[in-house]
Amino acid sequence: MRDALVTPGGARIRWVEMPGDPRRATRVYLHGLGASAAPYFAASAAHPALAGHRSLLVDLLGFGISDRPADFAYTLEDHADAVAAALEAAEVQAADVIGHSMGGAVAIVLASRHPHLVGRLVLVDATLDPVPVVHGQPGVSGIAAYTEEEFLASGWHQVREDVGPHWWSTMRLAGREALYRSAMHRALGTKPAIRDTLMVLPIPRTYLRPEADQPLAGAQELAEAGIEVVSIPDCGHNIMLDNPDAFAQATARALREA
Repeated sequence: MRDALVTPGGARIRWVEMPGDPRRATRVYLHGLGASAAPYFAASAAHPALAGHRSLLVDLLGFGISDRPADFAYTLEDHADAVAAALEAAEVQAADVIGHSMGGAVAIVLASRHPHLVGRLVLVDATLDPVPVVHGQPGVSGIAAYTEEEFLASGWHQVREDVGPHWWSTMRLAGREALYRSAMHRALGTKPAIRDTLMVLPIPRTYLRPEADQPLAGAQELAEAGIEVVSIPDCGHNIMLDNPDAFAQATARALREA
């Protein structure tokens, strides 16, 4: 486990680091809302198709083993800047960044705001557009349907029931302010929009999605912008957990070295 100071108030981001060939690109894995990088990505980082690179399995500020400051805004920009500070401390540049769900949105913002840190992007079923808020829905939509006061007082109890024991096993580690504010800002999106930011990034970008889902909105426009969209069979939203071999093989193809 490694850590880096990332806020003026002394909050630290922590990550699990797996050693690899220093001549090869560093891999950075970013988890989704309420998750933690090691439980979701450790097996993938060690998969024969992906092993051999220095790999940082980073827990976003407020989640997993990272600190949970209550005075942090937890916007997508804030998350990206905190990750950037951690990568600078770890002496990482031009990394291959693999981001799942909300972590994919953070990765896009990171690449836009700190372009020297990101060489290539793999987005794992990342939501590219604002999310409607609906009480009783798991994840971003349901959490953001509360006010912060409602969520902190009692709403998190209902969210625990809505997300189920698997997701709650890592979500329970999150700071409740972090969980709420991250969900709210993810639901609202950014200006410019995440999708628009992704479209103009001048780096290789790949988007992995479950094959069984509805067609990806704007897929043609993404392809025209040079973003490779890859459908993965036999999986849901957590592609790396549901079909780890197909995930590793598709990610390796996206990050193949010239």
